[in-house]
Formats: sequence, C-alpha cells, structure tokens
Amino acid sequence: MIAFKKIVICGVGLIGGSVALALRKAGYSGRVVGLERNSDVLVRAHKLGILDDAGSSLGETFKDADLLMLAVPVAQTAKVLESFLPYLPDNIVITDTGSTKSDVVAMARNVLGDRVARFVPAHPIAGSESNGPEAAFATLFEGKKTVIAQLPENSETDVAQVAALWETCGAIIHYLTPAGHDRVFATVSHLPHLLAYGLVDYVANHPLSELFFQYAASGFRDFTRIAESSPEMWRDISLANRTHLLEGLDAYMEELFRMRALLADSNGAGLDAIFANARQARMNWRCAIESVETGNKNK
Repeated sequence: MIAFKKIVICGVGLIGGSVALALRKAGYSGRVVGLERNSDVLVRAHKLGILDDAGSSLGETFKDADLLMLAVPVAQTAKVLESFLPYLPDNIVITDTGSTKSDVVAMARNVLGDRVARFVPAHPIAGSESNGPEAAFATLFEGKKTVIAQLPENSETDVAQVAALWETCGAIIHYLTPAGHDRVFATVSHLPHLLAYGLVDYVANHPLSELFFQYAASGFRDFTRIAESSPEMWRDISLANRTHLLEGLDAYMEELFRMRALLADSNGAGLDAIFANARQARMNWRCAIESVETGNKNK
C-alpha cells in the first residue's frame, strides 16, 4: 500500500508521466502534482489527466506533500534540489529516477546535508526513445525492474515506502549500491546508447550517407532505435558515468579488434565461435527476461 498522500513529480515526461498514470491505474487516490521548467508541458500533462494540478507556486505545490520524485536529467539534480530546498516539508521523502546514481547521490549529499537521509535513490529500468507527457503510458513499468540504491542513512521505512510505490506501478524491486549500479549500467545501458549514436553519426557523415540510409533495413533500425533518445539526457549520463563507461568502451574495442583480426585472417571458425556464443547468451537472456515479465503480468 502506498503511504504517500501527495506526490510532487518534477519532470512530467515519459518516466514521470508514466508513474502518475500507473498509480492511477492501480487505484491511487492521492494527489499528484507536477513541476516543469516549461509551463506548457504542465498544461499538456494536466489535460492528459496525468496531473491533478499544474502551474501552482512552489509553496502551494509542496504544501502537505510527502514525496518528491525527480524525473529530470541527472545533471540538473543539484540545481533542482537547491531551488526546492526552502519549500520542502520536514517529513518529505525524496527519490529520483536517474540512470546514474553515484553522481546523483553526491549532489544530493551536498545540497541536502543531513536531510539526505530522506533521499532514496532509484532507477526504473524501463523507457522509450519517445519524450514528453504524450509519450507516457500506464503499463511502462509492468514486469520491469526498478533498482533502489539504498543509502546507509536511509530508514527502512522510507525505503519500503519507495519500493511499495514502484511495486504499485508493476515494477520488480532490486537493490544495488550506487557504485554497483553505475558499473552494471555502464555496460548494459550506457554503452549501447553510445554505440548506437556513434553508428548513426558515422553513417550520417559518410559521403554515401543518402545511399546507405536508402538501403538500411531492420538490422540497422533495431540496432540504432535508441539513437532517437534525448541527446541532452544521454550526454549527461555519459559524462556522469564516464569512468565506468570508458572501461566498458575500452573492453568492447578490444573485442572489436579481436573480431577484426579474425576477419582479416579469414578465420571462419573463430568468428563462428563468437557468433554462436553471443547468440546463445542472448537467447538465454531473452528467455529469462520474458519469463519474469510474463510471470509478473499473470499475478
């Protein structure tokens, strides 16, 4: 059961908007209000039924609020918290949805001081290349993982309440340390985005760009789909997690050079071994993911 009676969501796009819609779908009867740097986004979110209120003053927005959720680009965390700090009720719990955690935690510690104990870092592992409140939908988190990067200062009550909110949205809760989170997602999320952007940029700048795009089909489309994601957001994520991302990029480049050497030597057996191992690993991963998601939906 969700303990929060009034939730303030800062950033009412795909993630923030989908949280509000998922809560409504689950029968949440509290209030959901929004904050955005662009007032037009709030108006659109209100018309779509995502928010109960749009455009109130900060004082009115935070009055009686017991949860603040930050669904903003990670680099904006400190600036946003600083602007809200004078208006935050003493008992409010703060959480986020950012794709990096170590930098977000450092910013929260710096801005909040002792109040960082009420900051519960989280990251829903769900998304789309689409943006804005119109992209939000109520089932985005169903069967998907949400990682909670619990801090030593967090109370078990606050952590449990944040976990309950995500479970109400249909998510499956996992726990990692902030550093552990960033190490994992550098490889399985941040690196794929870097590669997709890089491939499309390479093709776009090639002298035969128009010809290449003319014949690009499902393989290119599927591999590069995530290159339609927000450049601002992924710039911030890449820079915030650059240490782990550089480690993953260096390791991946070694793999590419190994494959290049096999290709240059016409070593079919070596290429076949890599392809077969990758195929089996991906099939195992896909089956495991589909099993978890199907099982969750059948509950």
